[in-house]
Amino acid sequence: MKNTQPVKGFSKLSKHAKLEWLISRYSQKPELSQSMLSGYWHADAEVQKLHDEFIENTISNYYLPFGVAPNFLINGKLYALPMAIEESSVVAAAAKAANFWLDRGGFQTRVISTRKIGHVHFLWEGADPQQLFSFFDRVKSKFFDQAEPLTRNMVLRGGGIADIQLRDKTELEPGYYQLEATFETCDSMGANFINSCLENFAKTLQTEITEYDTLNAAERTVQVVMSILSNYTPECIVRAEVSCSIDEINEGSGIGNREFADKFCRAIRIAEIEPYRAVTHNKGIMNGIDAVVLATGNDFRAVEACAHAFASRSGSYRSLTHAEIVNNRFVFSLNIPLSLGTVGGITNLHPMVKFAHEILGNPGAAELMQIVAVAGLAQNFSAVRSLITSGIQKGHMKMHLLNILNQLEATDEEKEKIVDYFKDHVVSYSEAVRVFCSLRGVTAQSN
Repeated sequence: MKNTQPVKGFSKLSKHAKLEWLISRYSQKPELSQSMLSGYWHADAEVQKLHDEFIENTISNYYLPFGVAPNFLINGKLYALPMAIEESSVVAAAAKAANFWLDRGGFQTRVISTRKIGHVHFLWEGADPQQLFSFFDRVKSKFFDQAEPLTRNMVLRGGGIADIQLRDKTELEPGYYQLEATFETCDSMGANFINSCLENFAKTLQTEITEYDTLNAAERTVQVVMSILSNYTPECIVRAEVSCSIDEINEGSGIGNREFADKFCRAIRIAEIEPYRAVTHNKGIMNGIDAVVLATGNDFRAVEACAHAFASRSGSYRSLTHAEIVNNRFVFSLNIPLSLGTVGGITNLHPMVKFAHEILGNPGAAELMQIVAVAGLAQNFSAVRSLITSGIQKGHMKMHLLNILNQLEATDEEKEKIVDYFKDHVVSYSEAVRVFCSLRGVTAQSN
């Protein structure tokens, strides 16, 4: 690292000046870094300008592979799912599950609820909480009325404020209360809408309580700590499910149908009772979900945080999926909270995001919730199916093989020969290196 003195006014520099500053101080190979970073700029200057304005201090673009998993039959409609992800085997596993269930009725989904939640967190030092609740009951309608300029357009689209409740949290923190509001935001994720409403509620709360004559002077004050939506949306739930008779469940896995179904259900049960397994299990579900969420321009960090909180709602971290055998039928399902949008944010700005929505048929938020949930269920089905039969590494390492060969800088001809070799051999890094070195007539160095 070279001269790394603090810089002032960095955000005001041009992109070229930012690059020059960064490379001159941090890069060990300035010319290579300059070429790489500028090489990832979009050829269309207007598109690049759009990318530059998504965040501050943009110096280049960071690419992820954009793949497609076809043949997803969801509620009788065929989809090709766009997936943006770098991890080997995720798209292949999703597509494999889609093909498996294509001839078994496909995926069935339904949206259970779409409500989202936000809070005004505040302190009130009154001795009798009932006085605060009486105040709230008398002025509750004013929260709706005074937010009407903010909610008017959302109401016209079928959304708005569903309810507002006062919550007493003083057992957790002295003087701590909440205004808890639920919202319907239609096809928008609604973060800005919700936060604007909450800040308006905070103003109404502070104004109205100063004029409430039943309270004494000391009680006519609240301290608003913050007003913010919650990314935990347990009332914004979608269910995805697949099912078939036991006779149809096992195709080419080398074990009997009933044994397969029993073993699959047992594997899911282990993820329901063992947090160490549940974390890895749910991470696999999120491989599929995040890939579609990212491709469609939604907030995968919010989706992740919410999913893991939901998995912990019982007090123990558990599997998000469930499997059972009912009347000789195998049933595999996922219930998950998904707060997604198809308008707003970058959904109408980012060219690849717009294309992702286009190939999905430009779905509304509820339809996108169902598509995304299916991606998670499909990914989990393929992962668990591999785990209880051939093992997870066989398929994963074959997909990872090209990454290994690219690290070794193998030629296309060498790649073709090595991939052919591993059709009948177990893939490992050391074995890939050995075969590669053998092709080049050199001895592989042992670690």
